[in-house]
Amino acid sequence: METESEPYVRLATLRQLHDVVGELNTARSLADTLQTVADGIVKGLGYELACVNLVQPDGDLVVAAFSGNAAAEALITGRVGARASWERRLSMGETWGELRYIPHTEGWILLEDDVPQWYTEGPDPRFEDEWHPQDRLYAPMYAPGGGRELLGVISVDRPRGGRRPGPWGREALQMYASQAAIAISNARLRANMQRALVRLEREQQALRASEESFRQAFEYAPSGMAIAEMGGDQHGRLLRTNDALCRLLGRSASAIRRYSFSDLVHPEDIGTLLRTSAEGGRAELRLARRDSTYVWVSLRNSVVADTTDGPRFLLTHVEDIEERKRNELQLAHRASHDSLTGLPNSAELRARLSARLCERPGAISVRESAVQAVDKAFGGYEGGGPNGAYDEGGYAGVVPYGQGPSYNGTSGAAYAPVPTSPGSGYEPYEPYEAYEPYERPYDPYADPTGERAFQGDGFDPSSGVAPLDHHVHTVAPGADPDDGSKGLAVLFCDLDGFKSINDRFGHNTGDAVLIEVARRLNTGVRDGDTVARLGGDEFVVLADGLGATDAADLAVRLRNAIIPPIRVDGRAVRVGASFGIGWASCGMTVEEVLKSADQRMYIEKRSRKTVQRRAG
Repeated sequence: METESEPYVRLATLRQLHDVVGELNTARSLADTLQTVADGIVKGLGYELACVNLVQPDGDLVVAAFSGNAAAEALITGRVGARASWERRLSMGETWGELRYIPHTEGWILLEDDVPQWYTEGPDPRFEDEWHPQDRLYAPMYAPGGGRELLGVISVDRPRGGRRPGPWGREALQMYASQAAIAISNARLRANMQRALVRLEREQQALRASEESFRQAFEYAPSGMAIAEMGGDQHGRLLRTNDALCRLLGRSASAIRRYSFSDLVHPEDIGTLLRTSAEGGRAELRLARRDSTYVWVSLRNSVVADTTDGPRFLLTHVEDIEERKRNELQLAHRASHDSLTGLPNSAELRARLSARLCERPGAISVRESAVQAVDKAFGGYEGGGPNGAYDEGGYAGVVPYGQGPSYNGTSGAAYAPVPTSPGSGYEPYEPYEAYEPYERPYDPYADPTGERAFQGDGFDPSSGVAPLDHHVHTVAPGADPDDGSKGLAVLFCDLDGFKSINDRFGHNTGDAVLIEVARRLNTGVRDGDTVARLGGDEFVVLADGLGATDAADLAVRLRNAIIPPIRVDGRAVRVGASFGIGWASCGMTVEEVLKSADQRMYIEKRSRKTVQRRAG
């Protein structure tokens, strides 16, 4: 009987298998696919109960779908069995191809493990191939592609007819498990694709929102923004600018796109721009406006990178710092210039003079001789009273007022005073009568730190090593006025008669006199020379490239410029001036240079006072 019906059984089972396999590929989600797998076994393969156990990411298996018994489904769905317990089951019993059959005679030892299972009641088998309630049949599902990656296990129970499946039934279950593995893999792939699409859509939405936010932040930023090209033949060309940058530079967006920052930067700032790094670089420089003026800006760079091609664009933030720079320049000017006259102050004078001096190798040991050499060449000091007071005979080679030529190259005074004879344009005036002898209780040029302000060539006295020297050394001219040598002349000017004007007419008049004297001194020097106010009624002139005769002539011209009356509030006042000429020379300190000129100024002042008394 069984033999006669076998072809019919095969055909009917094949039709049912075809139908349920077709349904596997119609499920829309992974959960639907798993339930369809379980339902197909009950519907098409002739089992009353079916369970699908799916491998989780951690390796354990979870009951993902159940079919045939609602009570059993509620009992075990979602429960987890350890991977080790499942591997033990798949290694027991009989092997039917890819299937694993565990008869009740062996399966009793599995009743206490952690694999979720159900129990069915029934009588003991009456014949050899009858199905026992504790028999177990498993169909492993492996990932397609020839590998042995376990996707899950199908458990079946209670075949219809009450007999163990024959060869054809086993083959059908094995084929079904293979198709179920493909369907589960496809369902997972679809689920992953759907999640990827959802994630991609969210990322694209976020990207669009980010791009819109960037566009609005770029376009409507209160400060300038620019995007420039990186690499290639047009590296640095501006691709896009916002309205704030266009307003700052006074140019249209289309016009700016023809330039790069290197085309717009001030020629003096091109080095600053080239040294500014692309990523995180900062620079303060000047950019050209359409009206050919320049505006101070602060540049901050960042790179807009592409994950595949590397850096693509340079994003530059341009901030207008014109007002801050103007304030900084004003503060710097106030710190280095006299608030009354606008001339460089004492600190700025010392800085400029220090920049011209250096301590030449060996100069520490010969500094005294260097100073003495200058003094000797120009009528040097060879004696003096305490605290810097000089006796009339304490300076060798002084030519008395009214004797000798106007300048003989050896006079302690830098030049002879302007004579007071009729027609000379200079007459004695009352303020001289208030002149008091010069006795200073302190040295106004002493450096409180005792340190040198500048070491031009970096000479290290301890090692005696002098590195490569790029400093142009300053040397005093020779004693012979006709030898053509030039040097840096330091003219120390002290106003005569200013104190009496200040006391008699008040500080406002004195300030007006100082302002006018400063203007006359500035007018009487060359471009590049320095006129500084040292303090009170003392001024210093730095004039480079002069010989001894040139310096003396300059002192005469400046004093003659100061002598004419100065009108203040409807009255005319007059001051005189005493000049002393010193010479800057490397190996001397700034204080030594100023003190040398100061000494010569007071010698000239005393000489004039002596002549005034004799003339009276």
